[in-house]
Amino acid sequence: MSDRSSETREFERLAAIVRELRQRCPWDREQTAASLSKYLVEEAYEALDAIERVQPHESAEELGDLLAQILFQAVIAEEGKHFRLDELMKAAADKLVRRHPHVYGGVEANSSGEVLANWEKIKHDERQNKGAGSALDGIPRAQPALMRAEKLGHRARSAGMDWADARGVLAKVREELNEVEHALDRGDSDAAAAEVGDMMLALANVPRFLGHDAEQTLRRACDKFVARFEEVERIAAARQLDLKSLDAAVLESLWQEAKRRLGSS
Repeated sequence: MSDRSSETREFERLAAIVRELRQRCPWDREQTAASLSKYLVEEAYEALDAIERVQPHESAEELGDLLAQILFQAVIAEEGKHFRLDELMKAAADKLVRRHPHVYGGVEANSSGEVLANWEKIKHDERQNKGAGSALDGIPRAQPALMRAEKLGHRARSAGMDWADARGVLAKVREELNEVEHALDRGDSDAAAAEVGDMMLALANVPRFLGHDAEQTLRRACDKFVARFEEVERIAAARQLDLKSLDAAVLESLWQEAKRRLGSS
C-alpha cells in the first residue's frame, strides 16, 4: 500500500523542480504553453504504447514524464495568472465527484452501462450549462482525426441522427467510393480527395456498430501490417530478392505467403 505522505512529498518535489527549471534553465524558461504542447501529446502516446505493451516499469516512467508535462503547463498558467495548480486539481476532483453520483451521491448504478449513461447525461448537462449551441460542441478539433470522426458519430447519435446499423454505414462508404471514382474520371483530384475524406469519416464509424473502438481497430490493423511486411522482408532476404525490383504479381505472391505463415486472420 502506498504511503500517502510520500505521495504528497514527491508530488510537491516534482512541482518544485518544474518551478525551479522555469526560473533557472534557459531552455525551460523560453517555453510557452503552445511550444510545449507537442511534448504533452508525445508523452501521452509514449505512455499509451508502454501500457499496451504491458511494460509496467516503462509505463511508470512514461506516465511520470506525462505528469511532468502537465505540471509544466500548469506552472506556465500560474505565471500568466490564468489558474493555479491547486485550482486545476480541485476542478478535476470536483468533476470526478460530480460525474460519479452513484459513488458520492444518491444515484444508483448497478452496471457499467448505467454508469456510462449517467456520465453522458451529466456531460450533456455540463455542455448545456456552458452554453453549447450544438450537440457536437466540445469535441476538440485537435483530436486525432480518426478519434474525432468516431466521437462525432457518437455525439450525433445521442442527438438522434445516425445510421441504423453497420450495413447502413457501409452503404454510405460505397456511395462515397463511387463519388471518388467519378471525380477521378473527371480528372478532379481535389474533389476526389474531398470524397475520400467523406468516405473515411463514414468508415471510422463502422467499428462502433460492431462493439469496437475505431482507434484500437486501426492500431491492430497497423500492427498486423507491420508483422506481415516484416515477414515479406524475411522471405525476400532468404531468397536474395530485392523488393524494389519485383513486379506487382511477385509482391502479391510474397504477401499471400506471409499471410499464410502468420495466419490470415
